[in-house]
Amino acid sequence: MLEDLHLKIRNLTLEDYPQVKALMDRVYHDIGGSWPMHTISKLIKDLPDGQICLVDHDKIVGMALSVKVNYQRFSNPHTYDDLVDQRERIHHDNEGDALYGLDVLIDPDYRGYRLGRRLYEARKELCRQENLIAILAGGRIPNYYQHSDEMTPAEYLEAVDKRKIYDPILTFQLSNDFQVTRLLTKYLPEDEKSRGYATLLEWKNIFYEPEKNTVLEYRKTQVRIGAVQWQMREVESVEELLKQVEYFIDALSSYKSDFALFPEFFNAPLMGLAPDQTNQMEAIRFLASFTERFVSEMSQLAISYNINVITGSMPLVEDDIMYNISYLCRRDGTIEEQRKIHITPHERRDWVIEGGYEVRTFDTDAGRIGILICYDVEFPELARHLASQDMDILFVPFWTDTKNGYLRVRSCAQARAIENECYVVICGSCGNLPQVENLDVQYSQAAVFSPSDFSFPHDAVMAETTPNTEMLMFSDLDLDKLKLVRSEGSVNNLKDRRLDLYNIDWKTNTPSTV
Repeated sequence: MLEDLHLKIRNLTLEDYPQVKALMDRVYHDIGGSWPMHTISKLIKDLPDGQICLVDHDKIVGMALSVKVNYQRFSNPHTYDDLVDQRERIHHDNEGDALYGLDVLIDPDYRGYRLGRRLYEARKELCRQENLIAILAGGRIPNYYQHSDEMTPAEYLEAVDKRKIYDPILTFQLSNDFQVTRLLTKYLPEDEKSRGYATLLEWKNIFYEPEKNTVLEYRKTQVRIGAVQWQMREVESVEELLKQVEYFIDALSSYKSDFALFPEFFNAPLMGLAPDQTNQMEAIRFLASFTERFVSEMSQLAISYNINVITGSMPLVEDDIMYNISYLCRRDGTIEEQRKIHITPHERRDWVIEGGYEVRTFDTDAGRIGILICYDVEFPELARHLASQDMDILFVPFWTDTKNGYLRVRSCAQARAIENECYVVICGSCGNLPQVENLDVQYSQAAVFSPSDFSFPHDAVMAETTPNTEMLMFSDLDLDKLKLVRSEGSVNNLKDRRLDLYNIDWKTNTPSTV
């Protein structure tokens, strides 16, 4: 398992060629290795936005290379030589109306994290931005040689499509919404594993407009939220609970969620494994001993399943002081934390938890977000402080044992959405833990709230779960609607504040100055 990942996508530059060569030599050792420098140089010169790389810190760990082509020409039978001449120069049509995917490759040491999907998604976004008809690609079928004595190429393609056979390239392309439009013969004769065959693959751009529009800037405006209304249940090990976590992250990722939100103290069942069940202080510190492991493993899951994970909250002991902390595990491998500021009487009395000293927004690839843990959402100053930092979505993991406690969180969260013109997502746990003191019952109904205006649901509720039932909740959020309501809404809560009379003044972020 790789540690300390920090992933980002950027365009290739010519200075990257030594890394490009090393990666291509390693991946394509069976078909001639890397392209020469003049080939890569021409690609970068002809279509700089089409040459995309994925880096971990400063190391290139994946690439996607593309050119523009004429759709009519290359959506019909062709060979590799129609794209690449004898001097390994790749033909690029600057007036082309389709993108041709030349290569997508991942460093073998980084496989298993679904990183190839990120490159495919970046290539799809380029296709949309450039208003191109489709992405085309000639795809090798490198496992065909294992079946060529018993199957025709067409039978092999059908078997891969039905998942009777796994092919490392074709299986991946089919899972990324590409369609096989025809079989290409003698595409790359020296590719012995594919027996010279290839598939002609196509991904249609459903947003293509025949009259081309220039896209000056792109940002993600459609965001899918996923939340886990978690069932508290007795567990026998940490591994059992982590398997449950992965199950839900996998499910949310399968529905292409950008975020996965877990409840406050979702891993509290582990307190039932504490040696002394009668000592609440020891039980919560026992739970805190697992937090670093949970953060590490949930971060790895965020990378592997390509989803930003908000870990609910977990206790952490730091300098012998107990805090209640929510972690943001971005899908690029970075991790942030938000400490609970306001501590409930129960947490302070029975667990001796102390509050943090800072709230701030976090930039993600799907909007700017804030996190407030349960009780914190009942203090409007915190959300207003985040709104002043241009927050789009506020996540509120909570734990409440009774319906009136839940309604406090819900009502305040809905107020925060209206007064700060943002989306608010709340998520808690249900079920019971009779073996854990003070966590024996829970009440939850996860929900997503919006501003209250014409662009949003009439009751400003985007989605909600069935109360006290373990389930997943999804909601699609349009960030452009927030811009619209903030500037042209029926009312303008943020713009109309009387800042000449009042303001939020954050005094400190360190305990020494309190």
